[in-house]
Amino acid sequence: MNRYLILFLSLCVAFISCKKEKEDLNHAIISGLIKNKPNAEMTISNHDGSFFKPFKLSENGTFEQTIDAETNDYVLSDGRNRLFLHLKNGHNIEINYDAKNFTNSVDIKGKGSEISIYLFKKANLEKQHFTSARKIYSLDQDAFKQKLKVAEKSLDSLVSNSKGLETDYISKEKRNIHYWYLSLLTDYKPAHIHFTKAKDFNISDDFLSELDNLDYQNDEDFTFSRYYKKIVFNHHKSIIDAIKNDSVPKYVTALNTLGNIENEVIKNDLLFDYSNFYMARSKDIHNFYKVSIENVTDKETSNKITEQYKKLTYLDKGNPSPEFINYENYEGGKTSLKDFKGKYVYIDVWATWCGPCINEIPALKQVEEEYHGKNIEFVSISIDKKRDFEKWKNLIVSKELGGVQLFADRDNNSKFVKDYQITGIPRFILLDPDGNIVSANAPRPSSKDLTDLLNKLKI
Repeated sequence: MNRYLILFLSLCVAFISCKKEKEDLNHAIISGLIKNKPNAEMTISNHDGSFFKPFKLSENGTFEQTIDAETNDYVLSDGRNRLFLHLKNGHNIEINYDAKNFTNSVDIKGKGSEISIYLFKKANLEKQHFTSARKIYSLDQDAFKQKLKVAEKSLDSLVSNSKGLETDYISKEKRNIHYWYLSLLTDYKPAHIHFTKAKDFNISDDFLSELDNLDYQNDEDFTFSRYYKKIVFNHHKSIIDAIKNDSVPKYVTALNTLGNIENEVIKNDLLFDYSNFYMARSKDIHNFYKVSIENVTDKETSNKITEQYKKLTYLDKGNPSPEFINYENYEGGKTSLKDFKGKYVYIDVWATWCGPCINEIPALKQVEEEYHGKNIEFVSISIDKKRDFEKWKNLIVSKELGGVQLFADRDNNSKFVKDYQITGIPRFILLDPDGNIVSANAPRPSSKDLTDLLNKLKI
C-alpha cells in the first residue's frame, strides 16, 4: 500500500478518535462563539436552581462547558440575553450568536440540538404575542382570552412543524402549551387589578371554566410541564387556604393537606417544594421537619428534606453565622462580615425589583434612626443582577438609604444567600457582637417584634 495512503488513513483514524472523545455519553457538551462579549461572565443553570455554573468566555468569545445533565431544561445567560436549552447526557451542542443582535443571530446546531432550536423559536414567538404585560393584562377578559387563544394556536402550529422533534415530545409539548394558556388565565385577575388599579374588578363565573374538569393527578405532565405543576400547586393551595384552624400552625395544615394527595410523584414533589421554600422561614423548623417527614413516602425526597433540615440547624441561635467576603460597598471599597465584629448586625437581604423589600424601607429608616449611635450596624445586601448595579446605586440616592449598603457578589447565587437558604426576600438576619446568630429569620422592621427583640438585648 502506498505510504502516503497509509499516512492519510492514519490521520483519518486519529481525527475520528478525537471526534469520539467529544461524544461523551455521561455528559452534555455545549460550546460556541459569542461575539461582542469578550471575557464576559456567563452562567448556565436549571429552572429549579439546583444547578448553577458560572464561567467566562475567552478573549475572542469562545467557550466550551461539560455538564452532567441530570435534568433536561437549562438556561444559558450572558447577563442580558437568555437562551433556553434542552440538554441530555450525550448531547454536543454548538451555540453561536452576536450579543448585540441576539434575536437575529442565534445559531444552534449539533447532536441533540433540535429541541433547543424549537425552544428559541418558541421564546421569540411568545415575545411577539406578548410585547407588554401591562398592555395585555389591562385588556377586558374577553379580549384577553381571545388573544391567548390566538397565541396558543400559533405556538401549537410551531411545535407541529418543527423539524427533528419526536412524536412523544410533540404530544407532551402541545399539552404544555395548553397548560401555559390555562396558567395565564389564572394569572389574569390579580394582574388586571395590579395594572389597572381596579381593586373591585372580578372575573365572570365561567372565565376559568376550562379548568373545571382538569385532571390534577397526571404525574407525566407534572414532571414535564412547569405550567401544569403551577396549576396543580395553586389548586392545592386554594384547598389549604380554605381551611381555617387557628389552633394549628399553617404549615402543619399545608403539609398534611399535601400529604393526602393520592399521586405519589406529585405528593412528594410538592412536599419537597413546600419544605424547601417555607422551612427556613418557620419559627419552629424542628417541628416543621417532623411533620414533613411524616407525610413524605419517597426515600429520595425524605433524604433531600433531611439534608435541608441539617443545613438549617447550622443556623440555630448561638451558632456562628455564615460569612460574606469582599462585597462591594456603595461608599467605596469592599466590606466583609468580619468588619462588624464587636457590634450587633441587622442584615437586610433585598433587591431593587422586590416590591415588599421597597415597602420595608420607611420602617427600616425609622429603626436605624432610633438606634443611631448604639452598638448595632444596619447592613443591606442587594442581590440584584450585575446588570442592575447602576439601578441599585440610583435607588440608594433616590430613597436616601442609610446604613451600610452592599452589593452581593453573585446575586441570589451568592454563597452567603445559599448558606442561609434564602428562598424569598426580604429576609432579615440578626447577629451578635461575636458574629453568632441571634435570629436567622429576624422580624421585619415594620414589626413591633423587632424593637422588642432589640430592647430585650439591651442594645
